[in-house]
Amino acid sequence: MAGKKRVLILCTKNSCRSIMAEGLINSRLYGFEAESSGIDASGRINPNVKKILQKYGAWRDSYHSKHIGEIIDKEFDLVVTVCDRAKEHCPVFPKPVPKIHVEFEDPDGKGIEEFEKLWHDMEKRLLPAVANFFLY
Repeated sequence: MAGKKRVLILCTKNSCRSIMAEGLINSRLYGFEAESSGIDASGRINPNVKKILQKYGAWRDSYHSKHIGEIIDKEFDLVVTVCDRAKEHCPVFPKPVPKIHVEFEDPDGKGIEEFEKLWHDMEKRLLPAVANFFLY
């Protein structure tokens, strides 16, 4: 793999699923660099997401909730939508970029155990989906 593959994780609010996916990819997939954003960003990160990312050594102080407009002009090798709303309203990027959809249930408003489940579900389904995309 020549250079890092740049992956955008897109969700609705950019407070739970997409932030967790960003941390997971950045900490577990060698040769990849992930960013996340929301089509209707909340401007906050759910505190349970931060706790889980810290628990697994995947938290970076640079993580923050951001609107798609903040990163739309950046170049990505892949866009991954993690909720149906983001998939349906995914913007057109200035340069063509392939997209895949790997949906996850939103744990917002639930206990920390649901965020823990999300982490493990993303390990099982998201990491292979992203890595395998570039194999074919």
